[in-house]
Amino acid sequence: MSKRILFSSLIGAVAIGAVAAGGIALASTPTKPTLEHGSARYAAPTGGSAGSFSYTVDVSDDSGVQGLKVMVWPASSKLDPTEAELRSVESATCRSTSDETARCAYTLKVTKREAADLAEGTWYVSALATAEDGDTTFVPHAATFAVTR
Repeated sequence: MSKRILFSSLIGAVAIGAVAAGGIALASTPTKPTLEHGSARYAAPTGGSAGSFSYTVDVSDDSGVQGLKVMVWPASSKLDPTEAELRSVESATCRSTSDETARCAYTLKVTKREAADLAEGTWYVSALATAEDGDTTFVPHAATFAVTR
């Protein structure tokens, strides 16, 4: 076998090995959870019925979705929630829609008395998604909605 053919074969083998190794590295790169199609809604109490606040979002991660923490707060409060603070707030209810995605919903009932004490204007939703592999994604302004009387 000539040196030229041996050298060409060696270069080809190295190139194929590099492509295969790169493909394996790409396939095993962990991803962080993503939040998509989020929406927030406030409905004021009417008549004898309580009002409500709801936030719904699709959460995805390649390892599956463990859960979602949600915090609702008025923009006028100048609050600036952190990921650490969201670890201890209420959880949304998440239902799997596939191995990698869950639809998460968070709902609060609002009485007339509570509604009277709510700050009018813009409110924000902060969210902390946690994947089955422990990865997290913190979104300080996951959604915006208005409270009106």
